[in-house]
Amino acid sequence: MNKEDTFLEKKARTVRATCVQMAYDGKEGHLSSALSCVDILIALYNGFLHVDASKPKDINRDRFFFSKGHACTALYAVLADRGFVPVEWLQSYAKTDSPFPNHPCIHALPVLEASSGSLGHGLGLATGSMYGLRLDKIDTRAVVLMSDGECNEGSVWESAMFAAAQNMDRLLAIVDYNGVQAVGRSDEIMGYTSLEAKFKAFGWAGTTINGLSISEIRGALAKFPFAKNKPSFIIAKTRAGAGISFMEDDQVWHYRKPSDDDLKRALSELGEKPMYLRQVEQNEKSV
Repeated sequence: MNKEDTFLEKKARTVRATCVQMAYDGKEGHLSSALSCVDILIALYNGFLHVDASKPKDINRDRFFFSKGHACTALYAVLADRGFVPVEWLQSYAKTDSPFPNHPCIHALPVLEASSGSLGHGLGLATGSMYGLRLDKIDTRAVVLMSDGECNEGSVWESAMFAAAQNMDRLLAIVDYNGVQAVGRSDEIMGYTSLEAKFKAFGWAGTTINGLSISEIRGALAKFPFAKNKPSFIIAKTRAGAGISFMEDDQVWHYRKPSDDDLKRALSELGEKPMYLRQVEQNEKSV
């Protein structure tokens, strides 16, 4: 593993610690879903996405659609880490009038491309956006981060057909395949079928990777697009609650809120402090 991957892995542990603290402070669930996609978000926002915190709405930016909106603590933490929002805002998660509600809202946080949380919409929003940008002759890329559970939705496959018909080879869909959804195990509900095979049958090109390996994620992103005139997909095999042993692959953590003991154990395992608590300490020392 190279130095940059090692640095990003440490950053991922800090983001996970921040997600746990936010869930605890905000008294909100969906923590395991956030923890499973941290490494993907870290890889995207540290070298792949052409986005600039000083010009978040630049017309030529890459468009990133966070379709699995219930996992938003991970997105908020990464946006803060990359300077799109102040770190101090993180402590307001899920509070009244916060820019960080428990599902992302573009009216509360304008740096977003779209509000999300109603699953199955992100890929359609991205394909529509890319179609319009093409008409305006703006040559940019779009990335959608989806959950495996939302692949139950017919709207996902309608959008997949449209993207393939339009030869959208600047579109990338990443599926966070953590194996757990609201009412059971994803494989059981989807009939133990292959998402990779499904996307390929719909005219896409792509691969399946270890979605908890920073180096493997970055390696796959470096190969985008996977084929000319075809939209691309990455099936990222992850684990719900990744990074915290007593939360991993446990469906109860799809909804459970961390207790005092849960918070202490999780932060001890991660060995990192939450971003906004570390910021508070730094501010106090500077006074």
